[in-house]
Amino acid sequence: MKKIMIFIFLFLIILFLFFLGINVFVVFSTENKIIKNNEFSKLNNIDAIIILGAGIWGDKPSPMLEDRLNEGINLYKAGVAKKIIMSGDHGTKEYDEVNIMKKYAIEKGVPSEDIFMDHAGFSTYESMYRAKEIFEVKKIVVVTQKYHLHRALYTANALGIEAYGSGSDPREYSGQIFREIREIAARDKDFFQSIFKPKPTLLGDTIEVSGNGDITNDK
Repeated sequence: MKKIMIFIFLFLIILFLFFLGINVFVVFSTENKIIKNNEFSKLNNIDAIIILGAGIWGDKPSPMLEDRLNEGINLYKAGVAKKIIMSGDHGTKEYDEVNIMKKYAIEKGVPSEDIFMDHAGFSTYESMYRAKEIFEVKKIVVVTQKYHLHRALYTANALGIEAYGSGSDPREYSGQIFREIREIAARDKDFFQSIFKPKPTLLGDTIEVSGNGDITNDK
Protein backbone atom coordinates (compact mmCIF):
# COMPACT_ATOMS: atom_id res chain seq x y z
CA MET A 1 0.00 0.00 0.00
CA LYS A 2 2.86 2.37 0.84
CA LYS A 3 4.48 1.76 -2.54
CA ILE A 4 1.17 2.41 -4.30
CA MET A 5 0.74 5.70 -2.44
CA ILE A 6 4.28 6.77 -3.37
CA PHE A 7 3.63 5.85 -7.00
CA ILE A 8 0.40 7.84 -7.08
CA PHE A 9 2.12 10.80 -5.44
CA LEU A 10 4.99 10.75 -7.93
CA PHE A 11 2.56 10.36 -10.83
CA LEU A 12 0.59 13.42 -9.68
CA ILE A 13 3.78 15.46 -9.37
CA ILE A 14 4.85 14.47 -12.88
CA LEU A 15 1.38 15.26 -14.21
CA PHE A 16 1.42 18.66 -12.49
CA LEU A 17 4.85 19.49 -13.91
CA PHE A 18 3.74 18.39 -17.37
CA PHE A 19 0.73 20.71 -17.44
CA LEU A 20 2.73 23.50 -15.83
CA GLY A 21 5.33 23.05 -18.54
CA ILE A 22 2.68 23.49 -21.22
CA ASN A 23 1.70 26.79 -19.62
CA VAL A 24 5.28 28.01 -19.53
CA PHE A 25 5.75 27.01 -23.17
CA VAL A 26 2.57 28.80 -24.32
CA VAL A 27 3.54 31.99 -22.48
CA PHE A 28 7.18 32.17 -23.51
CA SER A 29 6.61 31.09 -27.11
CA THR A 30 4.23 34.02 -27.67
CA GLU A 31 5.85 36.77 -25.59
CA ASN A 32 7.64 38.22 -28.61
CA LYS A 33 4.31 38.46 -30.47
CA ILE A 34 2.92 41.01 -28.02
CA ILE A 35 3.45 44.44 -29.52
CA LYS A 36 3.74 47.74 -27.69
CA ASN A 37 1.92 50.75 -29.11
CA ASN A 38 5.03 52.40 -30.48
CA GLU A 39 5.99 49.26 -32.38
CA PHE A 40 2.81 48.74 -34.40
CA SER A 41 4.19 50.94 -37.16
CA LYS A 42 6.58 48.08 -37.95
CA LEU A 43 3.67 45.84 -38.94
CA ASN A 44 2.10 45.88 -42.38
CA ASN A 45 -0.56 44.06 -44.37
CA ILE A 46 -2.66 43.31 -41.27
CA ASP A 47 -5.97 41.85 -42.45
CA ALA A 48 -7.93 42.77 -39.34
CA ILE A 49 -7.91 43.65 -35.68
CA ILE A 50 -9.78 40.95 -33.75
CA ILE A 51 -11.40 42.00 -30.48
CA LEU A 52 -12.42 39.05 -28.32
CA GLY A 53 -15.65 39.17 -26.31
CA ALA A 54 -15.57 39.43 -22.53
CA GLY A 55 -19.12 39.62 -21.29
CA ILE A 56 -21.83 42.27 -21.33
CA TRP A 57 -23.80 43.98 -18.60
CA GLY A 58 -27.27 44.46 -19.99
CA ASP A 59 -26.83 46.51 -23.15
CA LYS A 60 -23.32 47.68 -22.29
CA PRO A 61 -19.89 46.02 -22.47
CA SER A 62 -18.37 44.81 -19.22
CA PRO A 63 -15.35 46.81 -17.96
CA MET A 64 -12.95 44.22 -19.40
CA LEU A 65 -14.71 44.26 -22.74
CA GLU A 66 -14.86 48.05 -22.78
CA ASP A 67 -11.08 48.17 -22.34
CA ARG A 68 -10.59 45.69 -25.17
CA LEU A 69 -12.86 47.75 -27.41
CA ASN A 70 -11.07 51.00 -26.62
CA GLU A 71 -7.69 49.44 -27.38
CA GLY A 72 -8.92 47.93 -30.64
CA ILE A 73 -10.55 51.18 -31.73
CA ASN A 74 -7.34 53.09 -30.99
CA LEU A 75 -5.37 50.64 -33.12
CA TYR A 76 -7.89 51.01 -35.95
CA LYS A 77 -7.69 54.81 -35.80
CA ALA A 78 -3.88 54.58 -35.77
CA GLY A 79 -4.06 52.73 -39.09
CA VAL A 80 -2.89 49.33 -37.86
CA ALA A 81 -5.66 47.67 -39.91
CA LYS A 82 -8.62 48.82 -41.97
CA LYS A 83 -11.06 46.30 -40.56
CA ILE A 84 -12.17 45.09 -37.11
CA ILE A 85 -13.69 41.70 -36.31
CA MET A 86 -15.82 41.58 -33.17
CA SER A 87 -15.74 37.94 -32.08
CA GLY A 88 -18.00 36.94 -29.23
CA ASP A 89 -20.96 34.98 -27.95
CA HIS A 90 -24.28 35.50 -29.69
CA GLY A 91 -25.60 32.06 -28.92
CA THR A 92 -29.12 33.24 -28.05
CA LYS A 93 -31.35 36.14 -29.00
CA GLU A 94 -31.13 37.46 -25.44
CA TYR A 95 -27.34 37.30 -25.11
CA ASP A 96 -25.59 39.24 -27.84
CA GLU A 97 -22.02 40.39 -27.26
CA VAL A 98 -21.13 41.22 -30.84
CA ASN A 99 -23.90 43.71 -31.66
CA ILE A 100 -23.15 45.59 -28.45
CA MET A 101 -19.45 45.58 -29.36
CA LYS A 102 -20.18 46.91 -32.85
CA LYS A 103 -22.58 49.57 -31.55
CA TYR A 104 -19.92 50.77 -29.09
CA ALA A 105 -17.31 51.08 -31.84
CA ILE A 106 -19.70 52.95 -34.14
CA GLU A 107 -20.43 55.41 -31.34
CA LYS A 108 -16.66 55.95 -31.07
CA GLY A 109 -16.45 56.88 -34.73
CA VAL A 110 -15.64 53.60 -36.50
CA PRO A 111 -17.64 53.24 -39.75
CA SER A 112 -20.13 50.37 -39.66
CA GLU A 113 -18.81 48.90 -42.92
CA ASP A 114 -15.38 48.43 -41.35
CA ILE A 115 -16.74 46.27 -38.50
CA PHE A 116 -17.41 42.57 -39.00
CA MET A 117 -19.22 40.46 -36.41
CA ASP A 118 -18.39 36.84 -35.66
CA HIS A 119 -21.59 35.75 -33.96
CA ALA A 120 -20.22 32.31 -33.00
CA GLY A 121 -16.98 33.16 -31.23
CA PHE A 122 -17.97 31.03 -28.25
CA SER A 123 -14.39 30.47 -27.09
CA THR A 124 -10.88 31.66 -27.85
CA TYR A 125 -10.20 28.57 -29.93
CA GLU A 126 -13.43 28.95 -31.90
CA SER A 127 -12.78 32.65 -32.51
CA MET A 128 -9.36 31.90 -33.99
CA TYR A 129 -10.59 28.90 -35.99
CA ARG A 130 -13.45 30.91 -37.49
CA ALA A 131 -11.17 33.88 -38.18
CA LYS A 132 -9.12 31.61 -40.43
CA GLU A 133 -11.89 29.54 -42.01
CA ILE A 134 -14.74 32.07 -42.27
CA PHE A 135 -12.95 35.40 -42.62
CA GLU A 136 -9.86 33.85 -44.24
CA VAL A 137 -7.43 36.09 -42.41
CA LYS A 138 -3.72 35.46 -42.70
CA LYS A 139 -2.28 38.20 -40.51
CA ILE A 140 -4.06 39.74 -37.52
CA VAL A 141 -3.71 41.74 -34.33
CA VAL A 142 -5.59 40.23 -31.40
CA VAL A 143 -6.86 42.48 -28.61
CA THR A 144 -7.55 41.17 -25.12
CA GLN A 145 -6.09 41.41 -21.61
CA LYS A 146 -2.49 40.21 -21.46
CA TYR A 147 -3.16 37.22 -19.18
CA HIS A 148 -5.43 35.89 -21.95
CA LEU A 149 -3.35 37.12 -24.88
CA HIS A 150 -0.74 34.35 -24.78
CA ARG A 151 -3.36 31.63 -25.28
CA ALA A 152 -5.10 33.52 -28.08
CA LEU A 153 -1.85 34.10 -29.93
CA TYR A 154 -0.65 30.52 -29.48
CA THR A 155 -3.94 29.16 -30.79
CA ALA A 156 -3.97 31.50 -33.79
CA ASN A 157 -0.37 30.65 -34.70
CA ALA A 158 -1.03 26.92 -34.33
CA LEU A 159 -3.97 27.23 -36.72
CA GLY A 160 -1.79 28.91 -39.33
CA ILE A 161 -2.48 32.60 -38.69
CA GLU A 162 0.36 35.09 -38.29
CA ALA A 163 -0.90 36.76 -35.13
CA TYR A 164 0.32 39.65 -33.02
CA GLY A 165 -1.25 40.90 -29.82
CA SER A 166 -2.08 44.08 -27.99
CA GLY A 167 -2.81 43.92 -24.27
CA SER A 168 -5.67 46.01 -22.88
CA ASP A 169 -4.93 46.38 -19.18
CA PRO A 170 -5.47 50.03 -18.15
CA ARG A 171 -6.90 49.06 -14.75
CA GLU A 172 -7.27 46.24 -12.25
CA TYR A 173 -10.28 43.93 -12.38
CA SER A 174 -12.10 42.23 -9.56
CA GLY A 175 -11.75 38.45 -9.54
CA GLN A 176 -8.49 38.54 -11.47
CA ILE A 177 -6.79 35.92 -9.27
CA PHE A 178 -9.54 33.45 -10.16
CA ARG A 179 -9.11 34.28 -13.86
CA GLU A 180 -5.36 33.71 -13.67
CA ILE A 181 -5.91 30.26 -12.09
CA ARG A 182 -8.59 29.38 -14.62
CA GLU A 183 -6.30 30.47 -17.43
CA ILE A 184 -3.79 27.76 -16.51
CA ALA A 185 -6.34 25.07 -17.30
CA ALA A 186 -7.57 26.97 -20.36
CA ARG A 187 -4.06 27.14 -21.84
CA ASP A 188 -3.68 23.38 -21.46
CA LYS A 189 -7.07 22.81 -23.10
CA ASP A 190 -6.35 25.05 -26.08
CA PHE A 191 -2.85 23.60 -26.44
CA PHE A 192 -4.36 20.17 -27.11
CA GLN A 193 -7.18 21.59 -29.22
CA SER A 194 -4.56 23.27 -31.38
CA ILE A 195 -2.96 19.88 -31.96
CA PHE A 196 -6.13 17.93 -32.82
CA LYS A 197 -7.97 20.92 -34.39
CA PRO A 198 -11.61 19.96 -33.75
CA LYS A 199 -14.19 21.91 -35.72
CA PRO A 200 -15.95 24.74 -33.88
CA THR A 201 -19.61 24.68 -32.88
CA LEU A 202 -20.61 26.50 -36.08
CA LEU A 203 -19.01 27.17 -39.42
CA GLY A 204 -20.57 28.69 -42.53
CA ASP A 205 -19.89 30.50 -45.76
CA THR A 206 -16.69 32.47 -46.14
CA ILE A 207 -16.82 36.25 -45.74
CA GLU A 208 -14.20 38.46 -47.31
CA VAL A 209 -12.82 40.63 -44.53
CA SER A 210 -11.64 43.12 -47.14
CA GLY A 211 -15.27 43.81 -48.05
CA ASN A 212 -18.19 45.44 -46.26
CA GLY A 213 -18.68 44.44 -42.64
CA ASP A 214 -22.41 45.14 -42.80
CA ILE A 215 -22.80 41.76 -44.48
CA THR A 216 -22.54 40.28 -40.97
CA ASN A 217 -25.35 42.47 -39.58
CA ASP A 218 -28.40 40.58 -38.35
CA LYS A 219 -30.44 43.58 -37.23
